[in-house]
Amino acid sequence: MKRLAATPATAAGKTTRRRLIETLPAFGAGLLAAGPAAAQQGSAAKPKAERFPGDPPEHKLVYQLNKAGDEHGEAILNSIGAMIGKYADNVAIAVVAFGPGIHLLAKAPKRPVSAQLRERARSQAKSYRVRFIACGNTMKTYRWTGQDMVDFAEVEEVGASTLMELQEQGYAYIAW
Repeated sequence: MKRLAATPATAAGKTTRRRLIETLPAFGAGLLAAGPAAAQQGSAAKPKAERFPGDPPEHKLVYQLNKAGDEHGEAILNSIGAMIGKYADNVAIAVVAFGPGIHLLAKAPKRPVSAQLRERARSQAKSYRVRFIACGNTMKTYRWTGQDMVDFAEVEEVGASTLMELQEQGYAYIAW
């Protein structure tokens, strides 16, 4: 059998293949050392920053409660519960109640509010520090004072200005 002389092209090809074969094990070991995060570039989750007790929350949310009725109030309280479930103590939540929505915060509401809904609001305020803020202007229309509101309600002079100020402080605004 006659052996063919290697041409410069075939000699270069063998050298390139040989280098590739020799470097593959090192390349694979590098991938293993980098771990799964390297394989999922771009989709890797941002590492959680360490938080300590008393650190301010990274997330802030304010809800507008301006409609009467248990269905509307329940939707807002359900959303608050979901946010607490997701972010635990890493979210500050406020609810500004005005217009027909203020009845949730009245001791003797002039519109029907279920005891269950009122208890859920009380629980969120006491257990999770959700702020429930009553609009002073709306209270004036009903001739209510701070004494007419539930014990966990804060009273602000103008509910709309409170919504604006909270947004200026970085709170995301949610309305139904």
